[in-house]
Amino acid sequence: MMLQDLKIRMLALDLKGCIYLNQFSQVKAVAKFFKVISRLGDGGFWYAMMFLVWYMQSTSYLFQILYLMIASSCATFLYKLLKHKTTRPRPYQVHQVIVLGERPLDHFSFPSGHTLHAVLSTIVLGYIQPVLLFFMMPFTLCVALSRMVLGLHYPSDVLVGAILGTVLAIAVIHLSFHLNILL
Repeated sequence: MMLQDLKIRMLALDLKGCIYLNQFSQVKAVAKFFKVISRLGDGGFWYAMMFLVWYMQSTSYLFQILYLMIASSCATFLYKLLKHKTTRPRPYQVHQVIVLGERPLDHFSFPSGHTLHAVLSTIVLGYIQPVLLFFMMPFTLCVALSRMVLGLHYPSDVLVGAILGTVLAIAVIHLSFHLNILL
């Protein structure tokens, strides 16, 4: 029974955080800002960062960028699999107080694919070119916030997306380090 009570409290806290952050979308400038961030988080910002790494490092980090692209494909497969296995509805679909601020790319909420990709890309590209972290870290934080402000995700969706992105990034860095020794 204690486990059930903990689950109920966690879900209540998750909803409370979602409602709190979603209220910021009522300010038009805030909603517009996070819509732009969300759209850039669809890929445009990350392609620009990969181009900058390639430009700054020339071909010396081409394999790491290739590993990142492969990891991004694995991340997409992973989060789509999890979404279809958990089938957690998005907050705006369940709670009338949540205002939808942007059209979702898919049907389910758990985990946040935008956050997963943002964290994955920030860690890997920041490892290759640390100076880019000054741009990527604030952007990644804004992407994560945008998912909740726009009513698309619960805080737990974003947290799990960030954890999965971190684990995949560590795997990419570890793989690229060991494969480069062999090459």
